[in-house]
Amino acid sequence: MSNFIHRQITSLIKAQISKFPVLAITGPRQSGKTTLLKNLFSEYRYVSLENPNTREFATVDPVGFLNQNNKFVILDEVQRVPSLFSYIQARVDESGLMGQFILSGSQNFHLLKNITQSLAGRVALFKLLPLDFNELRSAQLLETTYLHAAIKGFYPAIFDRLIDPVVFYSNYLQTYIEKDVTELLNIKDLKVFRTFVNLCAGRAGQLVNVSALANECDITNHIARAWLSLLESSYIIFLLQPYHQNFNKRQIKTPKLYFYDTGLLSYLLGIRTPEELSENRSKGQVFENMVIAEYQKKNHHQYLHYDYFFWQDSNGNEVDLLRKTSNGFDIAEIKATETVSNALFKEMDRFEQLAQPAIVEKALIYGGNENENRSNYNVTSWKNI
Repeated sequence: MSNFIHRQITSLIKAQISKFPVLAITGPRQSGKTTLLKNLFSEYRYVSLENPNTREFATVDPVGFLNQNNKFVILDEVQRVPSLFSYIQARVDESGLMGQFILSGSQNFHLLKNITQSLAGRVALFKLLPLDFNELRSAQLLETTYLHAAIKGFYPAIFDRLIDPVVFYSNYLQTYIEKDVTELLNIKDLKVFRTFVNLCAGRAGQLVNVSALANECDITNHIARAWLSLLESSYIIFLLQPYHQNFNKRQIKTPKLYFYDTGLLSYLLGIRTPEELSENRSKGQVFENMVIAEYQKKNHHQYLHYDYFFWQDSNGNEVDLLRKTSNGFDIAEIKATETVSNALFKEMDRFEQLAQPAIVEKALIYGGNENENRSNYNVTSWKNI
């Protein structure tokens, strides 16, 4: 993470350091967690449990390890030594110190599992995802077209070190498979797993069909679910859940699959340039994915705690993004087109009729660069979300 790219989550982390004995920051590898924490808490000692010698010390002698690293310490990739969590609990309960430990990790499932078991009520949780539009805009690094933005992706190293996205994502994928997958799951054939990840990319923005994924990879449904869970807990993908309220029609109850980063998604789809994306039939999927991922990033970086959904009925009527509000709904239609036409509002109007008497705020997020103030809709450029 470059010093000149200010991360929105910074002030929120600072605000909690005096209120909780433990802070925990999760997020994908290379999202900037280590740099952020080192810059924000320069007075803290930094200890990485990726280091084999350090990890062995913490595993074999947790009491001695914590005696040496007892307070005001950042423990990075702490999920790699799960036995530490109960010892950390004992330390913070005894000391009563706020901000005693800062934990970070790139494996959400293992980190959260241990936090839930040992540190519930003692920890403030944060997620640092790849750069969001506000962060890039403030550093004057947001691309002028969504085609360029989607291909480039949003990992800090691409902007900080000026790495070619193709080079970055090729290495990211290899490192991810070598580091995380082989350690967490006993995958005998990495080629099959890579095929599975590519198939997920082809289904970005679609309903998850575990059986189809399993069949195409010649694996069991159980393995397919485990691999999806691994991709989700490693912040490669996320699942957007359907909204279930009954509007007198059969509801879809299967989640949709999205990638946290469209640079990685585009790479997996074999799309290397903005020009290729412009001509690719997946253009709409990639654009929708980028916008919905942006809402996810804003949600975590601004600590909003919103719940986002999509809505779809058995007739194929759908709303791309939905948030329940105190008196109704905020909904959005997401289209890659740069031209606004009345046809783009039909799905939202249909939902508004079904949702009566609830108040429905309707937004069209599109691929153009200008906002439009219309009477019944907010027409918003992708870059002004």
